[in-house]
Amino acid sequence: MIDKIFFILSALTVISASMVIISRHPMRSVLYLVLTFFLISAHYVLMNAQFLALVNIVVYAGAIMVLFLFVIMFLNLNKEIEQHKGLVIWLAAIIAGGSFMLLTMAALSKTTLPQATDANYNIGLVENLGATLYKEYLLPMEISSVLFLIAMAGVVLLGRKEKIIVE
Repeated sequence: MIDKIFFILSALTVISASMVIISRHPMRSVLYLVLTFFLISAHYVLMNAQFLALVNIVVYAGAIMVLFLFVIMFLNLNKEIEQHKGLVIWLAAIIAGGSFMLLTMAALSKTTLPQATDANYNIGLVENLGATLYKEYLLPMEISSVLFLIAMAGVVLLGRKEKIIVE
C-alpha cells in the first residue's frame, strides 16, 4: 500500500515540477512550485520525518513562495515582454536534458547501494536532530547564530532612516 502511495506521489511530484518549467505564466509556475513542495512534504511524511515535512511546508511553501509571489507581482511580468524562444532553443534544451538523464541513469546503474541497517525507533527525529546539532556541531551552531544576529543588526542599521535636523 505504501509503495503505491509513494509511486503516485512521485508521479504527481514530477508532473508538478515539470509544470513549473512548462507554464508560461509566472504566477502559475509559482503555484505549481508550491504544489511540488507540498508533495515533497508528503514524501517526508511517508518516510516518518514529520518534522522535516512541517519545516518544508513552513519555510519553502510558506515564506519563500510568498517572497517569490511578491517579486513577481512587483515586477509586473507581462506576456508582451517575454521573448519568443525559437525551435533551436527548445531542441537544444531537449538534447541537453536527455543527455543529462542518460548520463545520470548510466552512472546510477553502476553503483551499488549499501544494505539497510536497523534504525533506533525509540528516539524521534526532532530529538536526534537536536542532540546532533548541540553535541557534535555546537561550535558551528554558535557561529551561525552569531552571524545571523550580526546580519539582523546590519539590516536594522541599513534600513533605518536618518533623522535630518533642520537648524
